[in-house]
Amino acid sequence: MWKAILEDVFDDFLRFFYPNADDLFDFDKGFGYLDKELEQLFPPEQDTYQPRYVDKLVKVFTQKAGKPIEQWILVHIEVQGYKDPHFAERMFQYYYRIFDKYR
Repeated sequence: MWKAILEDVFDDFLRFFYPNADDLFDFDKGFGYLDKELEQLFPPEQDTYQPRYVDKLVKVFTQKAGKPIEQWILVHIEVQGYKDPHFAERMFQYYYRIFDKYR
């Protein structure tokens, strides 16, 4: 449910973390939600019956001096509701797999 809510308020989400978001991002281009692409980077492991819940990966277009440019960043969002001793390792895996695919 939080993923659907986040999509509805993602521009405000960025404005919360980046006070100058209107100068940094091109909100007119909208956002690309890449959840399926993220899921493909982390296929289920064989012999594991644990479900894997994919986080939110969003493509956000940037602008420079008010002019749109062909550049975008990926925002990876993870809501952590429990203590996970492997959290740092998992975040590193997300980072390098996303980096390998999208640079």
